[in-house]
Amino acid sequence: MCGIHAVLTHPGVTHTVSSDLNRCLCNRGPDYLGQVERRVTSSTNNDSLNCWTLKLTSTVLALRGDHVAKQPLSCPDADKGSVLCWNGEAWRIHGKPVSGNDGEEIWRMLRGVEASASATATSKISMEEEKENLILDILRAIEGPFAFVYWHEAGRRVFFGRDRLGRRSLMMKMDERTGEVVLSSVAEGVNGGDTNANGWKEVEADGIYVLDLGMLPLSGEGLTSAVLEPVRRDWIEGVDPAEFVSSIGRFNKSLPPASGYAPLSASSPSVATLKQQLIDSLSLRVLNIPQPPNADRVAHDTRVAVLFSGGLDCTVLARLAHEVMDPEQGIDLLNVAFENPRVVAQLRKDHAKNNGGNGEVDVDSIDFYEACPDRITGRKSFAELQRVCPGRAFRFVAVNVPYTETLSHRQQVISLIYPHNTEMDLSIGYALYFAARGQGACTHLDGRVEEEYTSPARVLLSGLGADELFGGYSRHPSAYERAGYAGLVDELLLDVGRLGKRNLGRDDRAMSHWSKEVRFPYLDERLVRWAMDTPAWEKCDFENEGGEVEPGKRVLRLLALELGMEGVAKEKKRAIQFGARTAKMESGRVKGTTLIS
Repeated sequence: MCGIHAVLTHPGVTHTVSSDLNRCLCNRGPDYLGQVERRVTSSTNNDSLNCWTLKLTSTVLALRGDHVAKQPLSCPDADKGSVLCWNGEAWRIHGKPVSGNDGEEIWRMLRGVEASASATATSKISMEEEKENLILDILRAIEGPFAFVYWHEAGRRVFFGRDRLGRRSLMMKMDERTGEVVLSSVAEGVNGGDTNANGWKEVEADGIYVLDLGMLPLSGEGLTSAVLEPVRRDWIEGVDPAEFVSSIGRFNKSLPPASGYAPLSASSPSVATLKQQLIDSLSLRVLNIPQPPNADRVAHDTRVAVLFSGGLDCTVLARLAHEVMDPEQGIDLLNVAFENPRVVAQLRKDHAKNNGGNGEVDVDSIDFYEACPDRITGRKSFAELQRVCPGRAFRFVAVNVPYTETLSHRQQVISLIYPHNTEMDLSIGYALYFAARGQGACTHLDGRVEEEYTSPARVLLSGLGADELFGGYSRHPSAYERAGYAGLVDELLLDVGRLGKRNLGRDDRAMSHWSKEVRFPYLDERLVRWAMDTPAWEKCDFENEGGEVEPGKRVLRLLALELGMEGVAKEKKRAIQFGARTAKMESGRVKGTTLIS
């Protein structure tokens, strides 16, 4: 995880990064802060002293390789040349696993473009086109979550974007009057709830964007919007992009044969394939993580934590991570619960009624946190993991958030989730923000409770994506009831197609604020491609309601059964804002779509 900030300004203008933004960027990347400045000449202005300026800033959270890779990546001891700001994890490039530091490997490949293009081009124009194509080929070949800004000096172009599924944050703000363009992992200058005038937009995850700075005028005067309009290049070249869902693969729209099919069971091939897909995905995401700083101050080796509601998706990840990881390493299970005044008032009312209705309530006897749905489910699933994985140092971290603490962090969370600005965004943002912080009462393997514990893990695992891929939302059985498998296929196709437009940038900003990196094993490109290629009835089986587990996400539920977790396999889907009780804190009448006041 890293922080990125890049700003283009016209001659005579200086853009100063605010102390608040600098703090947020350093929270994302606490291991190193670097800045590089480039003078941007153009075909209309070759005066290097009176020209536009591109200032690039990177902060680094070092999680790849055996050293801290200093960013922005550029030629050492040079005030000219190309520059790369990289935030992400390139698990594979051109289908091959990346060993060592991925940012440095991508930088090495981009630097090689100059020699490759020079050897094949026949003219200056064709050389620039060839360079751009070679750069795009490298970026298109990356598998994994990322956001980046790349200044290609020879071509006077800025390449920027987010991966196909938008798993890392990158936002853009453009002032057409002055020509200032800003790209940043976190928005700057968000004041209170006044988000309408701020101008920041999420960079779409639908391609690679190219901003050609070769025609910049001498100053902001006379600048047209066309000069600053980035061009989008598709993720996939040579085919109709519409054929590829989320630019990853073709969706299998086939319907069950009229002659019938074998109901989904534990012996179905898709169950075994899903297990292997998840193990492959987890192996990339939980192995070879360097020890966090100050690891010697902690009595145990813990590098991975799971965002843990106790539900099906996250518990299967915890269970399979146990099979992949070094047996000496611990795994923290981060379970968040909130003091919700509205719910607390109802609990007190119910408590008084159940104790004679005399209105006298022993407040201390009511544990609001342990009554949260996700806390109840989390402790049950924690016990099941302990039973099926004896010896693994799972630690249950009960993250309890008082209402007063929620309020004290409210403005920070609003700032981080911007430009998302609804009550639902805020309630989800609260849950992810405090869960990622990882502070709470820790129950160790031996039952001992450590009241004040902060997880040292810098890598967080999230179960997001399973519902979209395997039919886990309530709208999926509704679609089947309405139009059979044809309706279900259409609904699944919509969900997978929206993955890149989901709120992953928002979630990234909320969690990375604590110097953590969230990883999504279900959203590995190869796993997503396999899920899209698998027929609907081999993932969820709404035609056959009976059986050991419910039909929604049945392939994943059957895998949980195979892994020895019967209770987990039967857990119902629950949205995080309701499970952790961050929804409707002040009033039960507030809708999720209501704008934050």
